[in-house]
Amino acid sequence: MRILITGAGGQVGRELVSVFDAGGHVVAGFDHATLDITNRDAVRATVVEFQPDAIVHSAAWTAVDACEADPDRAFAVNAMGTRFVVEACRLVGAAVHYISTDYVFDGTKESPYVEWDQTNPQSVYGASKLAGEHELGENSSVIRTSWVCGFHGPNMVKTILRLAAENETLSFVNDQRGCPTFADDLAAMIALLVVERRTGVFHVTNAGPVSWYEFAREVLAASGQDPDRVLPVATADLQPQRPAPRPANSVLDHAALRLAGIDTMADFREPLLRLVTALNKASN
Repeated sequence: MRILITGAGGQVGRELVSVFDAGGHVVAGFDHATLDITNRDAVRATVVEFQPDAIVHSAAWTAVDACEADPDRAFAVNAMGTRFVVEACRLVGAAVHYISTDYVFDGTKESPYVEWDQTNPQSVYGASKLAGEHELGENSSVIRTSWVCGFHGPNMVKTILRLAAENETLSFVNDQRGCPTFADDLAAMIALLVVERRTGVFHVTNAGPVSWYEFAREVLAASGQDPDRVLPVATADLQPQRPAPRPANSVLDHAALRLAGIDTMADFREPLLRLVTALNKASN
């Protein structure tokens, strides 16, 4: 297949380029410097020139708190940028596979969210990503994911390890729960959905719901450090408070994958250990 990837400079985008390339596909990856998705003419020209069979649209503005302060930019990138990608795909008959987020939910449900649950974003970021979902047509899929970490780019695993190197104790919230997702596993699942020409909404995360407090403990344990150095704190007690609200429960159930007969991804502790080992090797 001919695969075009937006956001190819990001932690997921770089893994997507690798996994499709390894699969023998013809891949064109574009980062922000080579394709501004808010430029309609540039998007159309790029897509028409490459003639992809499918686009994996991973480009997004994901700075949650910054989005809260600049809604126009958030919607320009996450909603209108998606509209331009979809328009361009219609010109060449390409499928669109859009990476979305757990932030489309309000976090008030007590059990994990399935793909057909009512969305109700509480932040500008979540609202802008949901608006992007609404731009998609029939020949498309939505891949909602959460708490993404990987070898490339900034993410929470790297932050936790850095804080642990600088501080005796660390504090993380124990009243926000979700599923950590590792970029290489996520990219492999997206590639499967693309190659099998799947459409509709899919929740794609690694298994094992935890709080951020529990996740930080797992990161320290994976790196051979004492997890008891991590202390729990309530979201309401964070100082300073974050501008954008976070869903208290953003655990995503993988109902669509399960019902489609697709094997879901491994418990997050497996790729976490793999990532920590790779980061340690790279730093030595």
